Amino acid sequence: MKRLNYLRVFIVIIVLSSCNMRNKMMKFEVYETSASGNKLTKIINFQSLENKATIVLKPEQTLQTITGFGGAFTESSAYLLNQLSKDNRNKILQAYFGKDGARYSLTRTHMNSCDFSLTNYSYTPVENDINLEHFTIEEDMDDLIPMIKDALAISEDGFKIFASPWTAVPWMKDNKKWVGGKLLPEYYDTWALFFSKYVDAYKKEGIDIWGFTVENEPHGNGNNWESMHFSPEEMTDFVQNHLGPKLEADGKGDLKILGYDQNREGLKEWVDVMYKDRASSKYYDGTAIHWYESTYDYFPEALQYAHKKAPNKYLIQTEACVDSEVPKWKDDAWYWSKEATDWGWDWAPEDQKHLHPKYVPVYRYARDIIGCLNNWVDGWVDWNMVLDKQGGPNWFKNWCVAPVIVDADADAVYFTPIYYTLAHFSKYIRPNAKVISFENSDDELMVTATQNPDGSIAVVIFNETTNPKSVHLKLKDKSVTFSINAKAIQTIVIPNA
Repeated sequence: MKRLNYLRVFIVIIVLSSCNMRNKMMKFEVYETSASGNKLTKIINFQSLENKATIVLKPEQTLQTITGFGGAFTESSAYLLNQLSKDNRNKILQAYFGKDGARYSLTRTHMNSCDFSLTNYSYTPVENDINLEHFTIEEDMDDLIPMIKDALAISEDGFKIFASPWTAVPWMKDNKKWVGGKLLPEYYDTWALFFSKYVDAYKKEGIDIWGFTVENEPHGNGNNWESMHFSPEEMTDFVQNHLGPKLEADGKGDLKILGYDQNREGLKEWVDVMYKDRASSKYYDGTAIHWYESTYDYFPEALQYAHKKAPNKYLIQTEACVDSEVPKWKDDAWYWSKEATDWGWDWAPEDQKHLHPKYVPVYRYARDIIGCLNNWVDGWVDWNMVLDKQGGPNWFKNWCVAPVIVDADADAVYFTPIYYTLAHFSKYIRPNAKVISFENSDDELMVTATQNPDGSIAVVIFNETTNPKSVHLKLKDKSVTFSINAKAIQTIVIPNA
């Protein structure tokens, strides 16, 4: 009888142990981009390493809701696509918007010309046309609009588009030039009408606009290319008393208005004015920011301040790129090396030089996006989607790097490591995902985590060290151990979490 009881106990222990083991199993997929050559590669074999980082996910603690990730439609990019064969043109658009590509969900475009246009142009070319009776988007019809329409046709989930002006036409400005100067107050209502007419014109072409930034880089850009200056008070006056009421009166009150749209160091000054009171805040839906203040610092304190000032508003990174560089053609190693410099390397004032050291392009992207997501940013948008081997075309010769570089003469395409870095976020973190809390035992790893609307969890890990690392990932009563290569970015997808 005793033997039978022992046997029963033994069987119960085995059954309970089996249940516990089953509870601890976690389904997961790992995708990696690395200096060693992985390019969003699915990893199934992992190293067993002695030192393990532990990451504990806490999906019950949710933070901001994701608006999306993506890049910008520019005339330069659209023009280049039209110089390629149909196959390569489609290959690039599929890579950005197709179901097997990066699945961009939030995009930007420019109103009137910008530095990444072929020439200076405006939709309001007729001088003193106060009622904008001659408003026309004809300049966009050959390249820009076809690119956007083809992207929309490819995207299964669709994507949001916000538009940004670099400047009003010179006849509306105090200096009568494309570069610098301010919008004359007598044209505030005309400029508000400009936004409304733009929405109608694009709607007629089958393109819905989600929102606007009020002005690209209102501090200016050193008076180099198209720009128009606003102080925080001037922009808020324009939004509060002209743009917001005009869009509302025209039945376009659901369009999103994002203020500021420049570097993060200036955030406090701007949000203090934008969100000073209910009246000033009424028509602002959020704040737009750029990354050019530093090659390594993502300014978490400034991001936290902006969020706390307006916790229910958008906080969207609207422009970033490797600037002041001619792209390196089919040289992946360069994008993983500390050789890039930015505008500040040559031009920053002495007291700001420390913010602009040489940097690794891939690291800068990974660090900034993760840093932003961990500090309340809900959307992250890159600059040009496509540029040529020179870093243009660009009427000002302001050469920059894009995730995809093309040689139109040879009909050749190069997907840089930056493309794959961006896809780690845009492909697996979908709109309306929630950023979730986590604990990370390893300060050398950067981590962010989100839960998608379908319940899946996407965790992005960035290892910039020269050592591979083991990671023990825990979710409630489940866990899994895997490894990440040296100099690598991984996205871990946990389905039906």
